[in-house]
Amino acid sequence: MAALPSGGVGQRATGDGLEDPPVWWERDEQQVTTLALVDVSILDDLPTPDALRRLPESDLRAVADAVRAEMIDAVSVTGGHLGSGLGVVELTVALHHVFDTPSDRIVWDVGHQAYPHKILTGRRDRIRTLRQGGGLSGFTKRSESEYDPFGAAHSSTSISAALGMAVGRDLHEADLKARGETPKNRRNMIAVIGDGSMSAGMAYEAMNNAGALHSRLIVILNDNDMSIAPPVGAMSAYLARLASGDTYRSIRETAKQLGKLLPKRLYERAVQAEEYARSLVVGGGTMFEEMGFHYVGPVDGHNLDHLLPVLKNVRDASEGPILLHVVTQKGKGYGPAEASADRYHGVVKFDVISGVQAKAKPNAPAYTRVFGESLIKAADADPKVVAITAAMPGGTGIDLFGKAHPDRTFDVGIAEQHAVTFAAGLATEGYKPFVAIYSTFLQRAYDQVVHDVAIQNLPVRFAMDRAGLVGADGATHAGAFDLAYLCCLPNFVVMAAADEAELVHMVATCHAHDTGPIALRYPRGEGVGVELPEQGEPLAIGRGRVIRRPANARVALLSLGTRLAEALKAAEELEKAGIAVTVADARFAKPLDEDLILDLAGTHEVLVTMEEGSVGGFGAMVLHLLSAKGALDAGTVRVRTLTLPDSFQDHDKPEKMYAEAGLDADAIVKTVKAALPQQDNKASRLRLA
Repeated sequence: MAALPSGGVGQRATGDGLEDPPVWWERDEQQVTTLALVDVSILDDLPTPDALRRLPESDLRAVADAVRAEMIDAVSVTGGHLGSGLGVVELTVALHHVFDTPSDRIVWDVGHQAYPHKILTGRRDRIRTLRQGGGLSGFTKRSESEYDPFGAAHSSTSISAALGMAVGRDLHEADLKARGETPKNRRNMIAVIGDGSMSAGMAYEAMNNAGALHSRLIVILNDNDMSIAPPVGAMSAYLARLASGDTYRSIRETAKQLGKLLPKRLYERAVQAEEYARSLVVGGGTMFEEMGFHYVGPVDGHNLDHLLPVLKNVRDASEGPILLHVVTQKGKGYGPAEASADRYHGVVKFDVISGVQAKAKPNAPAYTRVFGESLIKAADADPKVVAITAAMPGGTGIDLFGKAHPDRTFDVGIAEQHAVTFAAGLATEGYKPFVAIYSTFLQRAYDQVVHDVAIQNLPVRFAMDRAGLVGADGATHAGAFDLAYLCCLPNFVVMAAADEAELVHMVATCHAHDTGPIALRYPRGEGVGVELPEQGEPLAIGRGRVIRRPANARVALLSLGTRLAEALKAAEELEKAGIAVTVADARFAKPLDEDLILDLAGTHEVLVTMEEGSVGGFGAMVLHLLSAKGALDAGTVRVRTLTLPDSFQDHDKPEKMYAEAGLDADAIVKTVKAALPQQDNKASRLRLA
């Protein structure tokens, strides 16, 4: 199984309690002692990058040390993404010192590397509110700061966005010149993209376009997968500084023009020799050169003496796109992160001195683990089962599968489009591919889902982790739309697990389903604590289940997914008010259990559907069915659909977010009482009194 590319969005653990002390502590106690002695007061005088730019370069090392210490301390309080930010501390300081931000735009690819950027751009006083309700976002966010010109939580978008900004600048400058005016300054557009994000096709699409447009654009490739070794030493820094200067570029261009006067064969050989010599001297970059970029690097991203002169040269370059290759170390400067396999990509609260992360003993197994273990059992019995993930093995449970069946595990990198069509190809050969992708990331491959899977009716299995709200990761990672965008597709079967036992059975259902595409959604976090079956049993396609049905029930609650537990709580509260309630689990959003739904609508006064998805999903499917069957014509049943709100919810604790969305037990009770005839509400209030 391929390693998780850096730049992807990693799994974040949850809970409280303490792990065992890490092994690194015995080796690296001195580093943490040094870290604790860092004086962060220098940051008090740096409220914005303007102040940073006035500092002499000799002070920037102290600034970087202070930013690193401040970030470690802040994330130890809030949890969040740690390793990526630690790797770009020096680069962030250098960028804000050299460039005139916010007039110069810095677009951070995958915003979880931007915590140091937030500290230096007027948000240090709120840095300990990261990912908390009402606090700072864990990603870049336009509404949060003028220093965030583009919001980014998914990867590989930075070059496209920065190129759009560069072209906008060029058009504006051309307009000024046409009016006889001179632009006041030469604004720079900088995209900072991680090497892992370069595994996505969108990055290359943008680079291809940038090379063709020849607009002045700076792309910084943050390579944190390459070791900082001899190739990135003093000689490399000197050559990078030389190659990034306008003098070198003008001489090189002049030589090219003179070379064209030579006979064609000699010119072609000269070009080949120049490219070969350049690859030996500056470390490669031929591919980027072929795409129209001037390649510079590699440069040690933690050595300010190397970084600053190169960034200045790049800033002052007169024309064309430039790619600066910067080598960094994820987790740099913090022993626990450097020693960890994932460089502390995502962490919960932790003790700074020991590095021990807070973790609770789970009340129930996590849905992700249940999925991974269930898939292993399916593969144990069937050699045709294969698993595919897009740079998220740990976040989807495919890491577990990979240990059991490494030859049938495929991590394709941050390339969701490829993952889906790759799975479709496997399906044509009789294999049973399970594509495990976060609901929010599957959005990136929607055309492939439609064109390459649904139209051809191929039996690809989609396991959508993080369906519903995701708490601290907020709107960018919420799985809000999959029900709406999958239920409208012909040939699809769409399921949602109400608990971890149902998840086991639904994995078995996916395994057994060979007549077309099928999708399974389940949330982040722990299950509800039900007993798990030893072996999953395939469910009847399009059949729900009734959980409780009192003889005198007037209200029916029809849940899809894990809101079932809240529906049962609401039913108990309504029973106390003298309102008998039927509770059913739909299991399938498509195909619907028509018999069950028509029965509930025909025998109850109020029918309430609920789902952890947007408007246009399960509830819309139910209303369409009832309308088509004439079940609403008599006006004997009042139907209410509870969904996520038609807005993007900011990050907070999940329980608060569901309450705000109107999807907890209290909201269900209020919805039912409001839907009942007025005299029933009065009677209920009297009984409660």
